[in-house]
Amino acid sequence: MGKKGRVSDKSKGFKSLLEKINKGKKTPVLLFFLIIILYISAYIIITKTSVSRGMFTIFGVPTPVTAITGIFSGLANICLILLVFFFGKVGFITSLAILLVQFPIFLFNLSKSHNMGSLSGIFIDLLSILAMTIIYINKSRMEKYQENLREQAVKDMLTGLPSRFACTEMMNRFIKDGDQFTIVSIDLNNFKVINDTMGHAQGDKMLVEIASRLKTVAEASPDDKCDFIARLGGDEFCLLIRDYETDDDIIDTIRLYESEIKRKITIDGYDYFMNANFGYAEFLLDADEPSALYSCADAALHEIKRAGAGSNNILRFSSELLKTAKFLDLERKIRAALHEDSVLFNLQPQFDMDHKLRGFEVLARLKDSDGSIISPNDFIPVAEEVGVIARLDLQVFKKAACFLSEYIRNTNPDILLSTNISVKHLMKNNFIEEIEDAIEQSGIPAKNVELEITETIMIDSAEKALQCINRLRSMGMKIAIDDFGTGYSSLSYLNKFPINLLKIDKSFIDQVDSSESSEKYVEAIISIGHILNCKVISEGVETDTQLETLKSIGCDYIQGYIWGKPMPPEEITKRFFQ
Repeated sequence: MGKKGRVSDKSKGFKSLLEKINKGKKTPVLLFFLIIILYISAYIIITKTSVSRGMFTIFGVPTPVTAITGIFSGLANICLILLVFFFGKVGFITSLAILLVQFPIFLFNLSKSHNMGSLSGIFIDLLSILAMTIIYINKSRMEKYQENLREQAVKDMLTGLPSRFACTEMMNRFIKDGDQFTIVSIDLNNFKVINDTMGHAQGDKMLVEIASRLKTVAEASPDDKCDFIARLGGDEFCLLIRDYETDDDIIDTIRLYESEIKRKITIDGYDYFMNANFGYAEFLLDADEPSALYSCADAALHEIKRAGAGSNNILRFSSELLKTAKFLDLERKIRAALHEDSVLFNLQPQFDMDHKLRGFEVLARLKDSDGSIISPNDFIPVAEEVGVIARLDLQVFKKAACFLSEYIRNTNPDILLSTNISVKHLMKNNFIEEIEDAIEQSGIPAKNVELEITETIMIDSAEKALQCINRLRSMGMKIAIDDFGTGYSSLSYLNKFPINLLKIDKSFIDQVDSSESSEKYVEAIISIGHILNCKVISEGVETDTQLETLKSIGCDYIQGYIWGKPMPPEEITKRFFQ
């Protein structure tokens, strides 16, 4: 059944959904009654033992029964304090009432029966009231603080809508309850133009107005099937739809939100007309957990943007968009890791042909949310395409440089740290300054740093690259040409570049012991390197046969699994520096 005919007369559903997330777990009511029963039991024992004249023996020592009265009196007061701790205001009022009822009894015993034991009971109860009051006040302050933190976590402070965290939590609830639902990614068109031309204050007012309209539509659905609208950030919103039967119902619901966005918006006397794109994916049919659902909906949204003007502005995720979804998911993980400074690194050792350590190449590593390692073959191309490869290069270099600098100073002053530098990074105007800062912060000597660049730079940006490399060499750093032989570099360009090392790509080494032509090709590269006064290192050496062949044709260094796989820092320390 579709939603075309629904009316905007209900608002509790939206609020109740948010409150479910915002509220913490309640203490079971059963515990309240158990504590009360324990208190009553202790109080009965107190009344019996306080007037008893009996005796019992402990370790052979005769002891009056009245001696245990204080034990159960303390237990009773602990019960009252626990009521305050676990049940807040209700527990405080209950405990206070119980203690206040006891005062007339104590006073009666003191005046009529001249029972001086009641005097100590009065002071104990007064101290208990003081302790409970302090606990209650501090607990109230802490709960208020925690409530504010929860609210900030689940609510977008600008619009008042639920946040991305709240949206994820709500999806987890729907999944747990077995609810059918669809996630819709909403992206406003040309919102950046408003920010750039009218200012961010005007843009914020626009977002608040649009959020209010979206919320109004969401609140119109029945309480038990209320839509859930959240703001993910910027001009991106997310919608969760539950009340539908067919794909047409989903589209009809999306059109309701679209019509609200398209209505004229007047802010400070200016009229605006907005539109949006909607990409959606359905739970179970397209993905079965929140992060994958986000990716699928974003992939559909990305496809709308790619298609450009004139295309349909509502699109469902399809299997053809799986590659895009994976790309967007990887992009999100890379950006999160960079923002949180959680990119990891491994170091792969390099050796001369006599198995003497030359240095290490630093390799970026990325952990997934489940703790597994994401393949560099997957995330490095994504980082390059979305323009964050320079940040990735710099972050792993800084971490590796800080790690190795101490060992270079104290253990082996000759080892090198070799790091890959992308063409885009090298071409940045402030590249030299970034490298200088990283070296200064880490304390690693410049002479122990080797920068690996690809040979394509010698064709694409030869002049600028040459200027940059000359400056790096003047600082004492070494330059290596990575994956040599896979590109189309000119020997005339190669001769101009002041390089120290040629790295032969693994694809040639794989065949060097089984193909005579491959062996001759590698031998030619080694000869070229030596003619240019460079050293040569072969990557991906894995077998003894490959090693012996490379020795026979004059290779200077090797890197590969035969003598050392990429290792995390702690393993490097155990193997090489202990």
